[in-house]
Amino acid sequence: MVQSPIIPVVGELIRNHPGTISLGQGVVSYPPPPQAFDQIAGFLANPELHKYQAVYGVPQLLELIEAKLLAENGIERSNQRSRVVVTAGGNMAFVNALLAVADAGDEVILQTPYYFNHEMAITMANCRAVLVPTDENYQLQPKLIAKAITGKTRAVVTISPNNPTGAVYSESALREVNEICRARGVYHIHDEAYEYFTYNGAKHFSPGSIKGSGEHTVSLYSLSKAYGFASWRIGFMVIPEHLFEAVNKIQDTILICPPVVSQFAAIGAMRVGAGYCRAQVERLAAVREMVMNELSKLEDRCVVPPADGAFYFFLKLDTGMKPLALVERLVKEHGVAAIPGNAFGMPIQDEDGCYLRVAYGALQPETVAEGVGRLARGIRKILNR
Repeated sequence: MVQSPIIPVVGELIRNHPGTISLGQGVVSYPPPPQAFDQIAGFLANPELHKYQAVYGVPQLLELIEAKLLAENGIERSNQRSRVVVTAGGNMAFVNALLAVADAGDEVILQTPYYFNHEMAITMANCRAVLVPTDENYQLQPKLIAKAITGKTRAVVTISPNNPTGAVYSESALREVNEICRARGVYHIHDEAYEYFTYNGAKHFSPGSIKGSGEHTVSLYSLSKAYGFASWRIGFMVIPEHLFEAVNKIQDTILICPPVVSQFAAIGAMRVGAGYCRAQVERLAAVREMVMNELSKLEDRCVVPPADGAFYFFLKLDTGMKPLALVERLVKEHGVAAIPGNAFGMPIQDEDGCYLRVAYGALQPETVAEGVGRLARGIRKILNR
């Protein structure tokens, strides 16, 4: 059974309680760079662009993506015998990859906590998600991943920087997982949607840059966070050459081609480059510090593992309450919303407590103290009852 998307559930709670500050959905507060909009005039001026275009993306955008992959990720497409496909966001890229490598009844390994849309897609494809726990700091456990691989396993999925935990996986751990996948004949699907969002000197690493990894590595990217492109629905994937025909069939069936007007906007954004996002991340780092300061006041009730990436904290709370019940009370009684941890594969209740994901990417500096202050005060008051 496919779980109900939790974001709309919490969104309805927020709508029913005006004035609630949302620490729920993972979006950024800033818009696309102005240069993205400048490209739309060129799109509108060419009548041919209102027709279907190539399933895998327009040439100008593909060229920019390949240059970015080489310069920033160390992925040289020609050497890795891989192809780039533009998609309608990172979720589309994941579905493409899943349907290309797995059939009904196959297994795909996810790390817990997992990104709920990945688990939902696996279930919809009539495959089985095999869950491997991360450690107490939400870091990979390669030995457990290797142990979980069976004859039905088709892929291991990793996300770094991570949604929902904010963890940044080490290069050594990602290399180990990638080698396990190579040796065992399964794919390594690695989601890098938050690649620019790192703090405290944490380094992002792309497994697709590993020499010889092109035959078994699928790398997923998105403009949604980095360029404020959430509703424009543009992402891309780097896939082994031998999967290109299958991915083309899948994308043509579901989408035909990524929205061309959005691809032209993406051309403008990517010409500006990663510096646009990195300038925003500098400001976001200050917001992150304010959130950490407020959460530190809950140390007797809440464990906050290190989160040096993305814009999330995944809290472990010392309570027997069910997470959705806690979220409902936070909204109704304290005017602040978070996402219950069971949506990410954590137990609804266990002997150690329950979990919440807190997102701070959409917060303006002036609302940070108020929003996280409400969260801290609300948790303390509710759990002390």
